[in-house]
Amino acid sequence: MTAMTKRQALRLKKEQQQNNRQSKRHPLLSETDINNILVNGSQIALAKLKRAKTFDARLYYYAEIGVYLEVSLSRGAGISDSTRDQLREIHREATHLHMDASKQSARQPE
Repeated sequence: MTAMTKRQALRLKKEQQQNNRQSKRHPLLSETDINNILVNGSQIALAKLKRAKTFDARLYYYAEIGVYLEVSLSRGAGISDSTRDQLREIHREATHLHMDASKQSARQPE
């Protein structure tokens, strides 16, 4: 190992600090994080769909749930089979809610 000047040591220390800051600023998501994000996001959208009063609002939240389901089909993204199953079940429930609400609004005279 060669002797380092004070200036070189300070430069090395700054580079190490900068590398530490960059790694802390951009953390990678773990596989469980992405699974939780997908399931929790679709559950939130389902709750909003249940409270929606208009067709457009219901359609928006139904489409949002569909996007979560579509993303879950990505291979190699660390998405587990249990997450896909949960999202399919949430999508099925959302489909029934959206269709039932659409039928009821069609039956009511304006």
